[in-house]
Order: sequence, then structure tokens, then C-alpha cells
Amino acid sequence: MKVKKKDFDIFNLSFLDIITCGFGAIVLLVLISHTDRDTPKLNVEQIEDQLNQVLALKTQVNSLARKIDQRKKLNEIQLENSRSLGREVQASLENLRAIENEEKELVGDLDGLSLVQSTLKRASISPSTSNTFRDEEVGGIPVDSDYVIFVVDTSGSMRAIWDRVTQQIINILTIHPQVKGFQILDDQGKAILAGYSGQWIPDVPFRRKSVMKLFKGWQSASNSSPVEGVLTALRKYKKRGHTIAIYVFGDDYTGGSYDSVIADITKKNRTQKDGKRLAKIHAVGFPSLYTTDRFAILMRELTKQNDGTFIALPVR
Repeated sequence: MKVKKKDFDIFNLSFLDIITCGFGAIVLLVLISHTDRDTPKLNVEQIEDQLNQVLALKTQVNSLARKIDQRKKLNEIQLENSRSLGREVQASLENLRAIENEEKELVGDLDGLSLVQSTLKRASISPSTSNTFRDEEVGGIPVDSDYVIFVVDTSGSMRAIWDRVTQQIINILTIHPQVKGFQILDDQGKAILAGYSGQWIPDVPFRRKSVMKLFKGWQSASNSSPVEGVLTALRKYKKRGHTIAIYVFGDDYTGGSYDSVIADITKKNRTQKDGKRLAKIHAVGFPSLYTTDRFAILMRELTKQNDGTFIALPVR
């Protein structure tokens, strides 16, 4: 068998690789030689100058960075001071509002107390008789009663001025020289202390203080009509030998007829053998821009027929 000889080709793949690499090397040398000729050479002094410029610029950048940090911290301090000042201003404004509100309440209380005291100048502190003079418009409040009952409208409009109402109760108790006992009812006749319903609360300093503290937070249903409260006071608290003064506190009246109410209460508050009624009925009105004059109309006539006085406090 004959062995077939392979053909020899000098232009094979290895030869082409060598030729290509050689050509690439020549091109690379040409490029390097051109770059060396085009790039200017820097001497040592120029390099040092450029390095110094870089260092100087870096120093300036660092200095500016420090100034920026300092300014930022200063701005933060100023901002915090502004916030603190704003809080102080707000607190001062709130304190000023509170002081103004307290001043308004004090002025109202002083006005009410002055009005009460002015009526006392027209009245005798000694026990009153059927000949006691009463001015039709202002009137005098006899303060000879041993027992005092407050019938208080507990509606929302009255709750809005509850501090004034509280102070007027204290004022009235203060102007009575000798009070053996007192009672506070809502306009429905419910007693502030259920344990003292139908009984008198002793008027001693610690008891008065505790009751007035309770009164400040007292919540009770109301129909803005004192009729039930006054009738309850006449029915539950009358007693032979007791001189009683009923004070009705309110700002409006939501009931119907005036005449029937006045006639019914006056009938229940009958005249006794000594010529005096069971109780003197007084009224203190707390009018406002949002109430009508119905309470004043009712109480003016009711107090007149029951040996009492109606006082309308200044509008606030």
C-alpha cells in the first residue's frame, strides 16, 4: 500500500500569523515615535510650579470648606435661637391671653359684686318687715335669711360662664351675715349633693369650700327653665321658723306662659300667719348677646310678687 504524501504549502496559517504580528509591531513603533515627537517635554521648574499651584488650590479648597462648615454651624445656632425665641413669644402671648381673660373675669365679678353691694345700701340688714322699702327698678336685697337656696341653670350657655356663676354664689353667701345652711339645686330641682337632698348643707368654711370645688365641675341636665327647681325648693326645704332666701341664676327661659308660672309659684310660696312668705325669691340674670329677655321678664315679676329682687349683671 502506498503512503500518500501531503502537499507542502508555505502560505499556511502560521505564516500569516507571523506576518500579521510583524506588521502590527511596525505600526505600534510608528505610533510611539510620533507621540514622542508631538508631546512637549516639561522641565523640573515647570513641574514644581504646577505642583505648588495644585497645593495652593487644595489649601484654598480646605479653607473654603472650613468656612462653609463654620457658616453652617452658625446658621444652625441662629435657627435654633429663632425657634427658641418663637416659642418664648408664643408662651408670652398665651400668658397675656390668660391674664386678659382673668382680668375680664375679675372685672365682671367686681361689677356684679358692686351691683349687689349697691343694692345692699338700700336694704336693712336687720330682719325685714312688710314696710321694708324696695325700689321698683333696682330694689334692695334683705340679707336677714338664715338659709339660702341657689337654683342654677346648668345649660351649656351658663356653663360657658361657670366661673362667673361660681363667684356670684360666693359673693351672695358672703354678704349674708348669718347663714346656718345653704343648698344648691339645678333648674330641675336636683341637689348638688345627693346625700343632702331635702336637707341643709352646713355653712362652715371647710364645707363651703368643698361644695364650691364640687360645683366648679358639676354637670347636670337642664331645660333652661327654673320653674321645677323653685317649686322643689319651696316643697322640700320649707320649715316653720326658718327664714329662707331663694336665688335663681339663669340667662334664658324656655318655658311657655309667664302668668301661670308666676301664679303657681306665688301660690306655693304662701303667706304665713306672721304676714311673711315662706321664702323671698331673688334672681340674678346673666344676659349675653345670644340670649333673649325672657328670663328677665319672668323673674322681674316673680321676684316682685315674692318679696325679692331681680338683678341683671352686665352683658359680657
